[in-house]
Amino acid sequence: MTTTVTLDYKPVINTSQELFEGICQENPELRLERTQTGELVIMAPTGGETGRYNAEMTVQFGIWNKQTQLGEVFDSSTGFILPNGANRAPDVAWLTKSRWNSLTVVQKEKFIPLCPDFVLELLSPNDSLKTTQAKMREYMENGSRLGWLINRKRKEVEIYRPGKPVEVVQFSQSLSGEDVLPGFILNLQGI
Repeated sequence: MTTTVTLDYKPVINTSQELFEGICQENPELRLERTQTGELVIMAPTGGETGRYNAEMTVQFGIWNKQTQLGEVFDSSTGFILPNGANRAPDVAWLTKSRWNSLTVVQKEKFIPLCPDFVLELLSPNDSLKTTQAKMREYMENGSRLGWLINRKRKEVEIYRPGKPVEVVQFSQSLSGEDVLPGFILNLQGI
């Protein structure tokens, strides 16, 4: 059973970026995204195990980033405006320092008008694999340079790179940030 609902309200109202941001601000208890075609995606909060694993991964990224000072790490509550117009909030995202510093103070306070250089999605038990895979492809099509879709149920990770076939690896491996996240290794123990 999925706990994500997609509403197509375009026949009734056309939402601008400002209206979507207003909806999010007025409903902070909801996890919302907007597709490139303007559909509103309402997602239920994650369960305890998914939230715990997501926090563990965010901590690993944060420690690496604090040591390297190469960019900025964002958690799942951060909204990004992709070049195709979609509003997305990956479970973990990372931007290079130069891209982050290119934003104005106002842009940094609102949904970030960039596609992250790196994205991670942790598949929740109620998430649709097909829908999450489509989001990963969307990130790559909009400028992400590396993406990981972690599927705990199958104990595998799908690795996305622009212009290349998806690579699937088993959980027995740790994940390398490659040249996008130099020196970063995600420890999959306990995930």
